[in-house]
Formats: sequence, structure tokens, C-alpha cells
Amino acid sequence: MNTYDVIRKPIITEKATLASEQNAVVFEVAMDAAKPQIKAAVEELFGVKVKAVNTSVAKGKVKRFRGQKGRRADTKKAYVTLVEGNTIDVSTGL
Repeated sequence: MNTYDVIRKPIITEKATLASEQNAVVFEVAMDAAKPQIKAAVEELFGVKVKAVNTSVAKGKVKRFRGQKGRRADTKKAYVTLVEGNTIDVSTGL
């Protein structure tokens, strides 16, 4: 799996901003990405040392669009905790 296939985009929300105070960054990742793959991809892309990776899967909701039932896609988030002294600025691009 390519590095850019593992990490899709950074997530910038209020909860992710609070996590950044504990030296953590939140990314949306591929559904079939494992924790070691996520760790290797972040270390390769950003040149930082990763302390831990926690993941969570959000199941897609059933919603209506113009009267038709539809289903949002499932998403997987990775909370990547960095070693002290390392930082990632997610507001800038790669």
C-alpha cells in the first residue's frame, strides 16, 4: 500500500485541536490500514517519531437525500501521538 493511500487527510475539528495539546494529530486513514502501516506512513511523510497510534471506526449513517434513502461511507480515524519535541503542522500542505 502506498504511503498516500494509507493517510487520506488530516482532520481539523474541535476535538482534534484539543488532542493536539497532548502532542497528538488526527488523520483520516484507509479502512484496511493497520496501526504499524499508519505509524510507518506518518514517520515517512512528516519525518517525525511516533509514540503511539489509536484508531476508531465511525459507521456511516443512513440519511435521506431528496426523498431517497442513502448511506454515508464508513470512516476510520487515527489518533497519532508523537514523541516529545516532534510536531506536525496540519494547516500547511505536504
